[in-house]
Amino acid sequence: MQEPTAQEKPATTDGKQDRAPGGFLGNLAFNIIIPVFILSRLSGDDSLGPSLSIVFALAFPIGYGLWDLRQSGKVNAFSILGVVSVFLTGGISLLELDPKYIAIKEATIPGLIGLAVLFTQRTRFPLVKTLILNGQLVRVEALYQALEKNDNITTFEKRMGQASFIVAASFFLSSALNYALAKIILVSPPGTTEFSEELGKMTALSYPVIALPSMIVLMLAIWFVFSQVHKLTGESLEHFLVDQTSS
Repeated sequence: MQEPTAQEKPATTDGKQDRAPGGFLGNLAFNIIIPVFILSRLSGDDSLGPSLSIVFALAFPIGYGLWDLRQSGKVNAFSILGVVSVFLTGGISLLELDPKYIAIKEATIPGLIGLAVLFTQRTRFPLVKTLILNGQLVRVEALYQALEKNDNITTFEKRMGQASFIVAASFFLSSALNYALAKIILVSPPGTTEFSEELGKMTALSYPVIALPSMIVLMLAIWFVFSQVHKLTGESLEHFLVDQTSS
């Protein structure tokens, strides 16, 4: 296997840190806490009602996702998928379609991401490689120079491929868990207060039941790749990390 060209390697950092306008607390508040509160506490007929509560609850993650896209200054495929997913959930709920369609939608989104991970693995820009070898974190050129010096670029690329399969598997697992969670929780007819409360419960459980396990698997994949650095280069991982204090 030939050494990746400069175009094939993930872009290196220019010393500037991209601004991350959202952050963990913002994502948690606008995507989980506020929608769950509205759906579980304000969906009764004596407050917003079933339909209006869904509109208000979905407005927060949609608005936050669009704001985050605008602030970041670049298109993020995962953010777009998130906004589309929310739109679909709202549309299915407000049209009072069979809840099975929400279950199918919940399974489709992570499933598509898993397929994208596998598909891009055969292209010049593998998705997982681009995410892990982030120029803001890793001095990519220095890493590849050390790998070339030790004649281990091919081995490292194989390890990246194995990490991609691990990440893809986590998304396929998420797809199955999404479907099961929706089928178990969404049992009431759409357009009812009970359905809105069940939608809020599903949203609340989606993080510990689905997102957290997938995040753990992704962290394991990153650890797997980084654990190979010393073995394949003879240098410690810290040697290739970007000095955050100088940026």
